[in-house]
Amino acid sequence: MKHFATANNRSFFKPLYATSDCQAAMMTLKPGQSTTDEPENEHPRCEQWLFVISGTGRAIVGKKRVSLKQGSLLLIEKNEPHQITNTGRAPMHTINFYAPPAYTSSGNVRPTVKVAGAFKRVVDALV
Repeated sequence: MKHFATANNRSFFKPLYATSDCQAAMMTLKPGQSTTDEPENEHPRCEQWLFVISGTGRAIVGKKRVSLKQGSLLLIEKNEPHQITNTGRAPMHTINFYAPPAYTSSGNVRPTVKVAGAFKRVVDALV
């Protein structure tokens, strides 16, 4: 068993723990802040489950938009470009699960995930 205190973790993005199959991370977006400038998928080989702990926001996944609020649970499937934006006046706190793990313990995208995404973009450009 592993137990993690998360109440004081309010950095932009912080991986908490990973097993060989899954990874947990917390994310805090300031009012008006987005995860990226445009929808993209830096972890194309991983599903992402995003749960909103507090705050409000918007998710763009592929060509769809959905409003997010406390208690929202969003599944971003493999290969789906996405962008999360805080549309509220207070910070938006989320906990995210990635299967398989997408990030190193320092928060960088795992090299094997990056290579797979770059390879997919090349193949898509050729087709």
